[in-house]
Amino acid sequence: MNTDSSKSPEKATESGETSHPSALPKDSLILLPVRHTVLFPGMVLPLMAETAQLRQDVQAAVRRQSPLGIVLQRDPQVMEPPFDGLHTIGTVAHLLRYLTNSQDGNHHLVCQGVSRFKLIAPLDGLDFRAAHVEFIADASQTDAAIDARVLVLRQRAGEMIALLPNAGADLVKALDAIEAPGLLADTVAGLLDIPPERKQDILETIDIRKRLDNVLDAIAARIEVLRLSLEIGEQTRGRLDEKQREVMLREQLKTIQTQLGDNVGRQEELKQLAQAVTVAHMPTDVDKHARKELDRLERAPEGSSEYAIGMSYLELLTELPWDLPPASPIDIAHARVVLEEAHFGLEKVKRRILEYLGVRKLNPEGNAPILCFLGPPGVGKTSLGQSIARALQRPFIRVSLGGVHDESEIRGHRRTYIGAMPGNIIQAVRKAGARNCVMLLDELDKLGRGVHGDPSAAMLEVLDPEQNRSFRDNYLGVPFDLSAVVFIATANQAEGIAGPLRDRMEMLDLPGYTEAEKFQIARRFLVPRQLKACGLTEAQCQLGDDTIRSIVREYTREAGVRSLERQIGAVFRYVALRVAEDEATRERIEPDDLATILGHRRFESEVAMRINMPGVVTGLAWTPVGGDLLFIEASRTPGNGRLLLTGQLGEVMKESAQAALTLVKSRSDMLQIDNSSFEKHDVHIHVPAGAVPKDGPSAGVAMFIAIASLFMRMPVRSDCAVTGEISLRGIVLPVGGIKEKVLAALRGGIHTVLLPSRNMIDLEDIPTDARNQIRFVPLNTVDDALREIVDTNSLAA
Repeated sequence: MNTDSSKSPEKATESGETSHPSALPKDSLILLPVRHTVLFPGMVLPLMAETAQLRQDVQAAVRRQSPLGIVLQRDPQVMEPPFDGLHTIGTVAHLLRYLTNSQDGNHHLVCQGVSRFKLIAPLDGLDFRAAHVEFIADASQTDAAIDARVLVLRQRAGEMIALLPNAGADLVKALDAIEAPGLLADTVAGLLDIPPERKQDILETIDIRKRLDNVLDAIAARIEVLRLSLEIGEQTRGRLDEKQREVMLREQLKTIQTQLGDNVGRQEELKQLAQAVTVAHMPTDVDKHARKELDRLERAPEGSSEYAIGMSYLELLTELPWDLPPASPIDIAHARVVLEEAHFGLEKVKRRILEYLGVRKLNPEGNAPILCFLGPPGVGKTSLGQSIARALQRPFIRVSLGGVHDESEIRGHRRTYIGAMPGNIIQAVRKAGARNCVMLLDELDKLGRGVHGDPSAAMLEVLDPEQNRSFRDNYLGVPFDLSAVVFIATANQAEGIAGPLRDRMEMLDLPGYTEAEKFQIARRFLVPRQLKACGLTEAQCQLGDDTIRSIVREYTREAGVRSLERQIGAVFRYVALRVAEDEATRERIEPDDLATILGHRRFESEVAMRINMPGVVTGLAWTPVGGDLLFIEASRTPGNGRLLLTGQLGEVMKESAQAALTLVKSRSDMLQIDNSSFEKHDVHIHVPAGAVPKDGPSAGVAMFIAIASLFMRMPVRSDCAVTGEISLRGIVLPVGGIKEKVLAALRGGIHTVLLPSRNMIDLEDIPTDARNQIRFVPLNTVDDALREIVDTNSLAA
């Protein structure tokens, strides 16, 4: 029968009939085992009769209008527990409502706890569960200890209720209205969310004081858990709120962008980028990588840093010249014309460049050597690279390596770093716009080395034709083929280039220019260029040949022509000012006018000041910027035979001075020098320009002649210069830099050069006009030098 919940539970049965069964003994109760719930006295609890036996137990209580004995079973997995499977302490409960017509088919009941009971023995022979029990009443007496615990329990209960969600103030008022200590402990225990076993332990605690302590321990632990849960919840809620706020703002931003048309712009931008990836014709693996990056970019928020980084990266990938353009045919005749028009002299260098182009024409797929132009500043190394690009009809790009001390400037930075960018090599190829460009690696000998790696080591892969086919820039993260790039390097001195890097290149020496070559370069190239730079015409200002030669001879002394161009520019600027004041001005600059425009002559013959002076010899030195004259001065003073050296001399040069003095002493009889004079005098050797460090063995012969002429009291010819290393046997050994030294002697007005006989083969590298202006004397021993350079016809006072 379906029983309406409004009927009294005492009258409602499953069959709908009213019966008058026999009454149970007074010390007995109908039992209702529960699996997961503990009912405390004073607590109202809904229960459910899931099995047929439980329904019989409840209906028997309803028919007899008898209370129920709610007791927790020991094993919650057992559906029909035996008598010994129940805890011994339970709660007497009144049945407030019994409902049988629930939607889930189960019987529901609402019970209110009254008091505790203790199981004694089961009642047999019944169709429902019943047992003899002992009713337990709470003690009514109180003391100070109990009152104190009650006060603390009320406070802790208030704290716990404040931490509970959806808990109102009515619950706190209800607890304050409870006066009995035992009932208060039971009520609070019923509110605690603790395991059933823990609640059963509190239910079985009969002593009021112990029960209060037990509940206080449980509520303290529960308050701590609730507090931590609240803190964690607040933190989580804060994170979620921030995330939700960000999502909401981004959605609003998208809506605003859509309304303004900005989002359409982003979609169009991504569409154009996808088209650029398609038309870039990247290699298969690179194209796959680029499209993966494009997919990631489409999912990234527009305002995020990942979007900006990804956009820059893909733009770089699409702008790189992955395709190899069709090679222009190499015209050797055209290349010859280009080189002759742009450069005067340098015949061996130009011939080697033409050979290089000829090999490239016959074998375009071959690994051509990497040329390195080696020479002092201003001799045209960079312009030679431009001429090669013109001859090949390819784009020209210059990469300055001077002062680069970070490997990342060659290989690039990884994209994980803020402000990352590709290396100089990839940036140069991108700027050139062609994978077969001519790339000039300028100042290769000025590469530094710092804490961020060695750039020279990174250049090894760049300049190796076998490795640069798959050059990997850290920023790109994909291989790029550099094998089609024509690399040209420049340097001032080979010593500044790392050995493995030098081994990968072919060195082409570009020595300094002679006076005749400088004159031709000035007349053909520098004068027209400076006229145009100053806005003048040939009619407004003219420089005669004698004027140009005077500028070359008296105002410049360098291996290259940069200083010469500056002096010519200064002359034209002087005229430009006068033309600007009066457009009818016409000027022809003569040599006598140079003093007014450029000032007094800056260079004159230094040899003329050393005529008829014993102990003064003109030597020749090599420097990174070309050759130079090196004057050796020797003097003696009364002393005890010491040797003094000044002028910033290096260790090798000091040793040469020691060897020269020893050699003079060993040949004192041959040179007719009194041996006692060495013991009575100190010898002082000085090399002027003391602020400039000097080193090397090539001044050995000059020092020997200076000391010998000093003690022989014979002057040295001022129109002669000498170079060479000496041995203690008097043999003259070969030295380097002959070409630069000879050109320096020519610039300084020297007409006779003494050099080791084994260096005579090096004269082939000297221009013919320079060789014709100088008389060369080969030296095998120092005696040959004495016979040639010491003026034996004039004795000093």
